[in-house]
Amino acid sequence: MPFGAGIGDDGSVRFALWAPAAERVELLLDDAAGDNPFELHPRADGWFSISTHAAHTGSRYQYRIDGGQPVPDPASRHQPEGVHGPSEVIDPRDWDWRDDDWRGRPWQEVVLYELHPGTFTPEGTFAAARGKLDYLAELGITAVELMPVAAFPGRRGWGYDGVYPFAVEAAYGRPDDLRGLVQAAHARGLMVFLDVVYNHFGPEGNYLSQYAPAFFTDRHHTPWGDAINFDGAGSRWIREFFIHNALYWLEEYRFDGLRLDAVHAILDDSDPDILTELAARVQAGPGRERHIHLVLENDNNSARYLRPDNGPEAPLYRAQWNDDFHHVLHVLLTREVHGYYKDYADDPLSHLQRCLTEGFAYQGEPSPYRGNRPRGEASGGLPATAFVAFLQNHDQIGNRALGERIGQLTDAEQLHVATALLLLQPSPPLLFMGQEWASPRPFQFFCDFGPDLAEAVVRGRREEFADFPGFGDPAARERIPDPLADDTFNNSRLDWEAAQTDSARAWYERHRQLLALRRDAIIPRLDQRAPQRADCTRLGPCALAVGWQLRNARLNLLFNLDSQSLSAIAPPPGRLLYATHPEAATAATGTSLPAASLLAYLDRPGEPA
Repeated sequence: MPFGAGIGDDGSVRFALWAPAAERVELLLDDAAGDNPFELHPRADGWFSISTHAAHTGSRYQYRIDGGQPVPDPASRHQPEGVHGPSEVIDPRDWDWRDDDWRGRPWQEVVLYELHPGTFTPEGTFAAARGKLDYLAELGITAVELMPVAAFPGRRGWGYDGVYPFAVEAAYGRPDDLRGLVQAAHARGLMVFLDVVYNHFGPEGNYLSQYAPAFFTDRHHTPWGDAINFDGAGSRWIREFFIHNALYWLEEYRFDGLRLDAVHAILDDSDPDILTELAARVQAGPGRERHIHLVLENDNNSARYLRPDNGPEAPLYRAQWNDDFHHVLHVLLTREVHGYYKDYADDPLSHLQRCLTEGFAYQGEPSPYRGNRPRGEASGGLPATAFVAFLQNHDQIGNRALGERIGQLTDAEQLHVATALLLLQPSPPLLFMGQEWASPRPFQFFCDFGPDLAEAVVRGRREEFADFPGFGDPAARERIPDPLADDTFNNSRLDWEAAQTDSARAWYERHRQLLALRRDAIIPRLDQRAPQRADCTRLGPCALAVGWQLRNARLNLLFNLDSQSLSAIAPPPGRLLYATHPEAATAATGTSLPAASLLAYLDRPGEPA
């Protein structure tokens, strides 16, 4: 890549910095004798570079811009002393890959497991996470998704305030520890996805504005301030910075896919826009050699990114996280209708019908939460595999005031129905760490900013919930955990001893059984190219019968989230796959749907029921 420090075949290290606002750039090497800087040579288009044998793998270095304070390399591969310390020269060729035969897995086989590396295990490291891979494979997971691992301020954080997109967060381990995790996952048939953030830089440790202010523009605004400049003067190398970042993770670490965070905040009026160009470059690069899957989080529900743009070829992006699916199920399970849940308060069952048969609930309709502005694009012609479904993820738990999981907000029987619906419907499901045993541990918002930001972060976090039920009184908001407190981080760690209780084991076995059914009966019949063919019928006030035409089979799910039973329901043809209440599934004379129940059937022509 054109950025950062790279080691040549002759052992020299080439340092390259794009600093269009600088007049002079010096390289400071920690292992050079005394204060003996090396002056970088100016090149065209704002670049400065130098190659030297004075540096080597493991050298620590900084840049001094126009005689000012030393700053790290924005394309640093590692920041061992944090975001304000020196960068380290890393040679990715030093790692001995042993998975050259790995070509990934097709998208329809995806079952995602999202985890935060710092709270997934007691140690909070990549090395410790390796020890849980057998457990995940036995559960039925096929793809591990890591929350962002780019270097962020302090000792802990969610990762979405990263400031060095190429640098592996030192709190989790060294770059080779991450490579070891990916390689060990591949050895077990597991894909590994990485969450990446291309919509902003964090508020602490980013020095780009000092020497490359063109990285930002006030023509577009985001929740974090001025937008990243993807479409204005000087944007060529900014686009390349992020495109190479995507290629870097896929090539140097052999990730199988990326999830691009909040792309609705990537504002770009150029043609092609950065999302289109990035995906095309990935497909033309590592995507030619193995299965590479790009996934979006996009509040705009922009279905166009999920459609093939060149005939029979794969779409630019495999799928989008389907917030609509989560939000409407959350309303049905909890009856909460504040915040963005107000969009689903009016006839939530209709919204769920649309999610299950067409993907998005909002496909251009006015959104009450967004001031009745239209939201979304038509998604009915997309395959079911274009939508990642979930009941929990880091956002939907951690963005709550107290970080409660869905198991603390609804009863076990309704959660059983929602879990079976999630894992048996055709869209790829996502579990959040600990969900498989119904972990009661919260996942709260935590960070570790310096004193200049700490007070504002605590105050802003608590005032964010001023309009939410139960937090209107300032005294009540004092209950909201302090994001910078040690306890907030520690309370969010998974308690693996709790996974050994009888209740946890029952939930785990339920998830394992459902994922085995998905693997054997549903995944082989999914078509990631064919438009979804589905129909849905209301059976009661909070009950649906949904049918999907799969490859050579039809999948039917009947479920009731009401407190009242339904009787005399005609069972669909086919064999019974799963029942939350097995006693309710009777002969062809009719069946019943007790309160909080689900039945799943698979009909294969010519196969006896």
